[in-house]
Amino acid sequence: MGSAMWLIARRSFTEGWLRLTATLLAALGSIALIAGSLQFALRTQEAVSGSDASEYFRADVLVQGGTVDPDDPYAPPDGRIRMDRIASRPGVAAAAGDATVAVTAARPDGQAIMASAEGRTLLRPWVSHPRLNPYRLDAGRAPATDGEVAVVRHMSRAGKLGVGDTMTLTLPRETRRVRIAGVVSVQGRSAVAAGNLVLAPPETVRRVAMLPAGSWQSVWLKAAPGVPADRLRGELARELGGEATVRTAESVRHAQTAAAASEGASIAGVIGMLASVAIFVGLFVVANTFGTLVRQRTRRLALLGAIGATPRQIKRLIRLEALAMGAIASVGGVAAGFPLSALITRLFARDGFDVSAADAQFGWVALAVPAAAGILVTQLAAWRAAHRAAGISPVQALRTTVTETRGRRWPRLLAVSAIFAGAGFWYAVAVAVRVGDPPGPDRTFAVSLMILFGSMLAVTGLAVLTPFFVGPLGGLVGRLGTLVSGETGRLAHATITRSPRRVSSAASSLMLGVALVASVALVTLSVHDRFREAGRQVMAAEHAIAATARTTEGAPAPLARDVAALVAGAPGVSRAAALTQTEVKLVSPPSDRLEPGEKPEPFHFLVSGADQTGLPDVLRLGGRPPVLRPGEIALSSTVMQERELRRGQEIVVRGAQGRATLTVAGSYHDPSHLFAEQALVAPATMDRLDTNAATQAILVRGGSPEALARAVAGVPGVRVLDRDAYVNAASDSLTRALRATYGFVGMALLLALFGMATTVSMSVAERTREFGLLGAVGTTMRQIRSIVRWEAATVVALGTMLGIVIAMGTLTLLHVTTGSSFLRPDPPWWLFPMVAAGAAVATLATSALPARRAAAVPVLEAANAE
Repeated sequence: MGSAMWLIARRSFTEGWLRLTATLLAALGSIALIAGSLQFALRTQEAVSGSDASEYFRADVLVQGGTVDPDDPYAPPDGRIRMDRIASRPGVAAAAGDATVAVTAARPDGQAIMASAEGRTLLRPWVSHPRLNPYRLDAGRAPATDGEVAVVRHMSRAGKLGVGDTMTLTLPRETRRVRIAGVVSVQGRSAVAAGNLVLAPPETVRRVAMLPAGSWQSVWLKAAPGVPADRLRGELARELGGEATVRTAESVRHAQTAAAASEGASIAGVIGMLASVAIFVGLFVVANTFGTLVRQRTRRLALLGAIGATPRQIKRLIRLEALAMGAIASVGGVAAGFPLSALITRLFARDGFDVSAADAQFGWVALAVPAAAGILVTQLAAWRAAHRAAGISPVQALRTTVTETRGRRWPRLLAVSAIFAGAGFWYAVAVAVRVGDPPGPDRTFAVSLMILFGSMLAVTGLAVLTPFFVGPLGGLVGRLGTLVSGETGRLAHATITRSPRRVSSAASSLMLGVALVASVALVTLSVHDRFREAGRQVMAAEHAIAATARTTEGAPAPLARDVAALVAGAPGVSRAAALTQTEVKLVSPPSDRLEPGEKPEPFHFLVSGADQTGLPDVLRLGGRPPVLRPGEIALSSTVMQERELRRGQEIVVRGAQGRATLTVAGSYHDPSHLFAEQALVAPATMDRLDTNAATQAILVRGGSPEALARAVAGVPGVRVLDRDAYVNAASDSLTRALRATYGFVGMALLLALFGMATTVSMSVAERTREFGLLGAVGTTMRQIRSIVRWEAATVVALGTMLGIVIAMGTLTLLHVTTGSSFLRPDPPWWLFPMVAAGAAVATLATSALPARRAAAVPVLEAANAE
């Protein structure tokens, strides 16, 4: 019988290929979304980690001035070292000075050139010694004079710039235009783990880094022939003592590679979370369409049972068809995943997360995993359909239409109970994380992930329950249809209630689409409304001077400090305060929450600097922070609570200039999270922490937009924003993760709508015989189209209501479990009518063609229909 099953399966494919095409396309789209998401996650991991390219690969030993942060291999040392003290020592064959300065690069039109992935753009000196120079010129020449630079290949591609073009560099204290003299690569790669590199003559970099003549942050050394790197490191470490940190270049490379790989895995995990939504939608859509496909062949499967096929053989037939369809869809889906990944890459690059430095991945993970997932998805989707098909009795083959049995409720209810129990488990884990972890982004992300998993299970449970809702809702729609359309409405009610599973298949796909759209809309509106409200509450200044370029996080890029002096002299300006920012690490006191022997996790936080006398004129911070003197710091209430600090306590932090002891002068609160989210200091204290701290914006009280624009007209890449515009621009960095979901949600929504359209179309084809016989007894084409439209109205009502319930429930749970005021279940009145109207338009549009097709079924064709 095995060969007979194969022949039957082959005949089903050859005769019903049009019927299978829709299901095949749904499966192919699902697998393409899975493959594209996985491809993007792999490219992200490689781009963030920078692979194995390192600017230190020719050096043997690094001598770094002062001390270095052991938890951050990318952080510059906090001291200075003179190169002439090291270059002439025995065992040293070559030496080169090194310094790094974070800068912002922009094209001549003002558009920022984003660094690769989460990296930064660093200004570094060109290394001229051939034994130490890691940069290979792909085009042009080395920078020779002040105002010339060489850039890495990724920067040239991302900025669409070549040799001879100019670009704007925003340095910590000034803005300059420079000319590109060369384009370089490092070990064949277009970028390094740190990000983009802008290479300038050494003296130019030394002046920008504000280093004394002859001094550098680090010195690269090449050991003399026959001198091992470890021996040279040991000798130099003994001679220099605590004046410098001496490490082998290999150890630094390994530390950077490990840190980058960890960061890449973390970011890939976030992308994986989004990909899980794609996988869920794919499985959902394929299960619906394949179930409809099997239900459409009820008579044929019943006839197979009547001529002797066992339930096991029918199950094998369905699984064999699913295997063949899954194999074809997997090949097409994996191939389609590459252009889809390129599309996702462009969408993310538009929001400042550029992973184009990494090439497309062709390893076994990128190819085999989505292919295996495709086969697994189709097999899982076919499991329920095969089980149902095996239970069809031979008597059903003789019926004109098949009415679904109503006695098998308990298995469905038990399955729903198990699914909702799983959703409750994830919700309980979210509550446990909320209780056990301190406030912060990590807790919010973990809680949101748990809520996402729980909500996907809740959607599945409601999809299983939808047949139970079709009867009562179909009755309401039928009564309304009877009032409006008379006998047509009664016939529509009969077709709806006779086969609730058919209606529920389309409604569940619509429910998924509505849930996706409504959830994203609710979260987006809530976050933007809260930013606008809190930003206006905190920002007392009427205007802000900000850069037109953006950071990789999407916020306005740093300004040069000389802009503040230009703004302060503008007519009508009563106060102009520069808002600077740097990141420091808390060294002491350690956390009291550690278990014995547990290694503390490094705690980094952002410190904002502002003129204390003018601060109340430009910012209204909650808690009224005291006027800070040099050596004092005010901490946000969240940091105070998390680290269990108190007023008057001394803390030790490590910044770019090394360790500094500060006194906690008080606490405050920035409800907007945009200006001074974690800590606040006076400008003198900021200089102790980081002399090149980034200037985020110039907050201005008084003056007119025209006067301010004239004051900064000579500075490229600078714009004047009012309060609302600056709040929106500054909040972009915090909403980037939300914007990044739009592409995934949009593609998943298209897939869900395609699944609904396929289900509706196949359900109409399933009733070819029924519609033809209705026409034979006198039903007009208009009435048949009306029957299909009333059934579509039931789909709209059921799918919209359940989708909105899921969306509101998800947002409410997020608000309760995260405790965030940015996730408030307070939707505007117009949102739900707009979502319902969109669902109605989508459903009616997808049912219009099937309705016309149903009305045009000839009687003879209906008699021959399966």
